[in-house]
Amino acid sequence: MPVSITLIGGPTALIEIDGFRLLTDPTFDAPGAYQLPHVKLEKTIGPAVRPDAIGPVDAVLLSHDQHSDNLDNSGRDYLFKIKRVLTTEAGAKRLGGHVEGLAPWATARLEDGDGNTLTITATPARHGPAGIEPLSGDVIGFVVSSSRKDTRPVYISGDTTWFDGVAEVARRFKCGVVLPFAGAAQTRGPFHLTMDTNDTIETARAFPDAMIVPLHTEGWAHFRQNGEDLRKTFDVLGFGPRLRLLEPGVPTVVEAP
Repeated sequence: MPVSITLIGGPTALIEIDGFRLLTDPTFDAPGAYQLPHVKLEKTIGPAVRPDAIGPVDAVLLSHDQHSDNLDNSGRDYLFKIKRVLTTEAGAKRLGGHVEGLAPWATARLEDGDGNTLTITATPARHGPAGIEPLSGDVIGFVVSSSRKDTRPVYISGDTTWFDGVAEVARRFKCGVVLPFAGAAQTRGPFHLTMDTNDTIETARAFPDAMIVPLHTEGWAHFRQNGEDLRKTFDVLGFGPRLRLLEPGVPTVVEAP
C-alpha cells in the first residue's frame, strides 16, 4: 500500500500508513533565534501546517529532545496532547509524563480497532562523526512495519550521518520508503551532524528498492545543503528517479519504485 507524507517543515512530517497517522520531530515555532549552551541556532522558515490543523495523531516519533531544530517550544507543548510519544531512553527521562523511551532495536506497537498493528522499531543513529556522542547526546531513528502484508516498512533515520548503524538497518529491513534526515547540518566544527549528499547516496545504495524522501533540508541557517543539492547529486549519479522531494504542506503519496 502507498504511504502519504506531508512535509510540515525541517524534520517534521506527517506520515499516514494503513490508517495510522505518525508525526516526526515536532517543530512548530515561528522563525527566530535559539540560544543553546554552546551555539545559537536560527530558524528561517515557519511550519507549513499549524499543529491545530494536523488532526489526530496516533504517535509522535521523536528522534531526540535536546536540540531545538528537532523539538522546539511549540513542539514540546504539542507532545502532551498526543497519546503516544516514542523517543530515546534518556529523552523519556527528561521529558517525563507519558513519553516512552526506546533503546536501539527495541519495539513498540500501535493497534487500531480492527486489529491492524504497526510495529515501531527504534534504530541506531549517530548525530555526527565518531566520538560525537558526549556532545550530541543519544539519538534514534525508527522503522515502521505494518501487519498488512502489502505494506513495506518505512525507515525514518532521525538525526544521523551514514555509519554502520544505518547499514545494519538496511540489512534487517527491506524498506519501501526511506526518509533520511539530510541538510548537512553544521554548528560547532568543520563536520556535519546530519546526512550530506554523499551520506544520502550511500543510504540509497543500501536500500536499493526504496524511494528516498529526504527531510531536514530546509528551514534553519545551519543546514549547509538543501533539496536542490540532493536533486543534482542524485541525477548525476543515476539515482534521480528514486528521489522524491516534498512540497511543504502538500500530502504526497509515495510508493516504492
